[in-house]
Amino acid sequence: MRGLSQPERLLQSFGVTSPDDIDIEAIAWEMGVKVRDGALESCEARIIGFHDRAIITVRGDGDPRRRRFSIAHELGHWQHHRGKSSICRASEIGSFGQGGAGIERQADNYAADLLMPAYLFRPLAAGHRRPSFETIDALAGAFATSRLATALRFIDLSPWPCLIVCHGPGGRRWFRRNAGIPDHWFPRDELDPESAAMDVLYGKTDRARPTIIGADAWFDRWNADRFELTEECVKGFGSDVLALLTLKDQAMLE
Repeated sequence: MRGLSQPERLLQSFGVTSPDDIDIEAIAWEMGVKVRDGALESCEARIIGFHDRAIITVRGDGDPRRRRFSIAHELGHWQHHRGKSSICRASEIGSFGQGGAGIERQADNYAADLLMPAYLFRPLAAGHRRPSFETIDALAGAFATSRLATALRFIDLSPWPCLIVCHGPGGRRWFRRNAGIPDHWFPRDELDPESAAMDVLYGKTDRARPTIIGADAWFDRWNADRFELTEECVKGFGSDVLALLTLKDQAMLE
């Protein structure tokens, strides 16, 4: 089990060999944690514990996939932050962006490892021909996770050099890239008018098919106009747009 995270070792100790085996409430029970639904107005989920037992209360009226991630997030607090009070707002579950620190990001990482363990996620992702939201949605269905949580996991574990950029009407909100992309490829603050993301952002369509576009539409590095990349855009939360960008040219990765 060398190289596995603590949640992945836990899953393997339970004999989990496929995504269908990941019963998050049964896993919580084995960890000494009971899960119950409740009417929570100011938060998405909370955990209250004493010694080696705890209760997670989670909103039961939302998306079932979001509910699963919230439970796994609270289990991350139980594993790493026992003895500290944890009441998590929706904005604190499912961290975005590149890197990050703090107890909420640590709990998110635990949840991702528990619901989408790398030893299962990587082989399933590798079975697809290329990065795409179609691939991400298929993986989300297999692991019963949201598109956004799955997309972030896909970026982290993908063998392809890719990133996700989120834009709102006010400009770039966050981005996440994997280790295959050098740090000097930093996304622009504003959308390029030539990008299909403009049509998705302003409501003309909910999804734009993958297309080839000049790298200078997304990066303002001095030599970006020499390269091309693959762009695919979908509607995100509210008025946001998510763009999946895959670098095509090996020279961009050097």
